[in-house]
Amino acid sequence: MTTNGHVRMGIASQLRTIDEGFRIVASYPELKNTPVVIGECDPEGCAACQGPQLAYRNGTIYSSYTAASFARIHDLAEKHGAHLEGALTWAFEFEDQPYFAGFRSLASNGIDKPVLNVFRMFAKMSGQRLPVESNRATPLEVMLRTGVRDDPEVSALASLDSHQLSVLAWHYHDDDLPEPGAEVQIQVENLPPRSGDLRVRQFRIDEEHSNAYTAWQQLGSPQKPTPEQYAQLEKAGQLSEVAEPVTITDEGSTVSLNFALPHKAVSLLQLTW
Repeated sequence: MTTNGHVRMGIASQLRTIDEGFRIVASYPELKNTPVVIGECDPEGCAACQGPQLAYRNGTIYSSYTAASFARIHDLAEKHGAHLEGALTWAFEFEDQPYFAGFRSLASNGIDKPVLNVFRMFAKMSGQRLPVESNRATPLEVMLRTGVRDDPEVSALASLDSHQLSVLAWHYHDDDLPEPGAEVQIQVENLPPRSGDLRVRQFRIDEEHSNAYTAWQQLGSPQKPTPEQYAQLEKAGQLSEVAEPVTITDEGSTVSLNFALPHKAVSLLQLTW
């Protein structure tokens, strides 16, 4: 919806619907272990609608919303003891339409949008989900009631497999307004014993990284990009790293990582050994 001249997302509405769905499934003991797949797991309807009022679908508020909401879906599944198998977006590729017209899609004329890179981040995570604590997380019950309407949320989703730990961090608010970035300190505790160096990579979605929409705007929003411009947009739409990988030689069980996370940005940190 639009309020006071800006887009306001309704993360509470989507999560309440999912919360109720899990509650219904959990109310039937015979369905307790039935895998649940959430279809059309998106913030609103009308995938085929377009227009400048839907331009938020092209940018980073949509990608940060997706990161924050999918993490909460895991929390809701845990709350109800549901067997969450997966969630699907209901997105399309609309042919012969204007570039970044506002459709709910993962790409525009073959140019990947920032939201697609959130799913690429998810795909890089594997293994067992880990508990995460954040002093800037919105409590689940507050998010179900009102969403993220006061302070922005800075929180994370983490997973661990045999040789890799992944931390997906986001900086989200329902209101699509300018906000200062956050200085984030991640402390990873109880790392498994390892030999050799620890390698850290950080992938990022923000205004300057993994974002073909802002690149398109910087080119003057061409509706008929030249081959050179199209190649530039294709590259801008790919998931990118914000810096060179970092090597940590300390073999201790605790690691601290510090970085700046812009508003509406999503970062994936991968620690491999």
